[in-house]
Amino acid sequence: MSRPLYRGFSGIGGKDRCADEDRYDPKEPSENGIGGAACATATAASRGRKRHLAAAAARIAVLVLAAAALVGSVAWAGSLYAGRGAASAMAAASAHRGYRRLQEQLVTDLLDIGELAGGGLRAREAEVCAPEYENYVPCYYNGSEAVDVTDLGGGVVISYERQCAREGRAACLVAPPRAYRTPVRWPSCKEFIWKDNVRISGQEFSSGSLFRRMMVEEDQISFPADAHMSDGVEDYAHQIAEMIGLRNEFNFNEAGVRTVLDIECGFGTLGSHLFKRDLLTMCIANYEASGSQVQITLERGIPALIGSFASKQLPYPYLSFDMVHCAKCNVDWDKNDGVFLVEVDRLLRPGGYFVWTSNLNTHRALRDKENKKKWTTIRDLANNLCWEMLSQQDETIVWKKTNKRDCYSSRKSEPVLCGKGHDPESPYYQPLNPCIAGTRSKRWIPIEHRTTWPSQSRLNSTELDIHGVNSEVFAEDTSNWDSMVRNYWSLLSPLIFSDHPKRPGDEDPQPPFNMLRNVLDMNAHFGGFNAALLKSGKSVWVMNVVPTNTPNYLPLIFDRGFIGVQHDWCEAFPTYPRTYDMVHADGLLSLEKCQRHRCSTLDIFLEVDRILRPEGWIMIRDTAPLIEAARSVAAQLRWDARILDLDIASDEKLLICQKPFLRKQ
Repeated sequence: MSRPLYRGFSGIGGKDRCADEDRYDPKEPSENGIGGAACATATAASRGRKRHLAAAAARIAVLVLAAAALVGSVAWAGSLYAGRGAASAMAAASAHRGYRRLQEQLVTDLLDIGELAGGGLRAREAEVCAPEYENYVPCYYNGSEAVDVTDLGGGVVISYERQCAREGRAACLVAPPRAYRTPVRWPSCKEFIWKDNVRISGQEFSSGSLFRRMMVEEDQISFPADAHMSDGVEDYAHQIAEMIGLRNEFNFNEAGVRTVLDIECGFGTLGSHLFKRDLLTMCIANYEASGSQVQITLERGIPALIGSFASKQLPYPYLSFDMVHCAKCNVDWDKNDGVFLVEVDRLLRPGGYFVWTSNLNTHRALRDKENKKKWTTIRDLANNLCWEMLSQQDETIVWKKTNKRDCYSSRKSEPVLCGKGHDPESPYYQPLNPCIAGTRSKRWIPIEHRTTWPSQSRLNSTELDIHGVNSEVFAEDTSNWDSMVRNYWSLLSPLIFSDHPKRPGDEDPQPPFNMLRNVLDMNAHFGGFNAALLKSGKSVWVMNVVPTNTPNYLPLIFDRGFIGVQHDWCEAFPTYPRTYDMVHADGLLSLEKCQRHRCSTLDIFLEVDRILRPEGWIMIRDTAPLIEAARSVAAQLRWDARILDLDIASDEKLLICQKPFLRKQ
């Protein structure tokens, strides 16, 4: 049975729950865990008197404004006739009638406002999208055109490039499929998910990358680890560690490996396994109308994002990852003069590893002249990038990016070094660059010389100086987020289940005790929210988003051992519907308010609703006026919402919402 959402909690607005009733009307407890009727009887009379007073004040204001408008109309018309002759009288009369119509509309609007202030009207609720929008991903060729993947002929080419336009985007609530169920909680979701929560067509069970396999049962899809290779994913990870020169996979962190980019990850099996070794793996794959690697990987609780090597740089800064992995991914590394390998070089830190598993690497495949030519081209490109081939075993090859600064200058072949004006740190919507980013950045530090995880998340003063961040400011930010996360969790803990798996014999928890695993921070700043969650022992991962209209601290976030992307929140986020359990935003509304004529709060909240799972949480922290306005928008989206004071001396407030489970009739 769900519990009511308490108004006050440690450090955040510890007021009496019956206070401030003009700001929030308590509701009966709902199945989503929001609301509480404890104060309803005690405050009903008070609320009624306030509503009558507000309505009377609104009516008086409307009458005053209407009278002023009519007086202004008469005066304006008189001035027209006084200043014109008979020849222009008809034109003046026509203008006067037009102005009177505008005034009449003004009076009508003011009366509507008065009714709204008096409680007579409510904001109109957003409509629910049509069924074909269940898997709607804006900016890509998909269900928004109501074309099913099975209808596509052999000659149809699906574009993987983002093509975002605000016109034509669905301004409605994306409802879940009819048979959608609350996702399996972490860590059980690593092993199986509900079949009806993802879109599959039956073509995904044996095709694709090395790990793109699964077992479908009556109502679920399972991912047994040993089924993905002849020796299992654990042996595969152990093999990679040995090829790098490590004793086993438990030594990855000691070798400086923390963040991994997995290109076309199958369904996240390698990332799921490496998570147990304190490695954070980001999966990227093209948009897929059915059987999406990204959708299924996120359903399993593993980081993933829609991304493509087609023509744009990936939205990650220079020197982001310690390892890039490609197992039978559909990238032609020899094409376009090796520009895809140059992009991998941009993303890899000095001393980082590129792991490539492909049928092309076997002796049998190299007997074919065409395959031999491809392999030779890739090998020569790797040499020109100053990569060292460490080892080859069966289908797998491991290269190491150079950690020697003088290697690039000693080369006598392309690709060339980028010019001084090139900025590799801000790749958002930038075309693939055929030049090597080089060693000029202060962040060009070999992974062997970096602080290892988990100390890596606590950057020292020397590391902060690289990013132009004062150590005292960083320490204060860290302390504030540690306190805020404790307060957040004291509020949410009665409403969500604990991070630990259930004990044998326990019954499955009922909603809203659903899992909290995938978290998105819409305005991550230094990544303090992410760090505080991990410090408090929460079994979550965070997609840290740095808005494109803020200072770019994404390199700092990656240097802390976290992951994230740059993004413009007036565009759709590159993910599938229902892929996050919590969306958090600190100061985002203030940020967007400064950017006039871009997009509305409703536009942004509709996108949040699309990517949030049913019964998921939204936590928005901002100034009081913006939070009050945001609550009315939340009501349009049918979110259960409550406002809490952060501090008596602060103008900031916290809006906590829960998305309802819109079940289809």
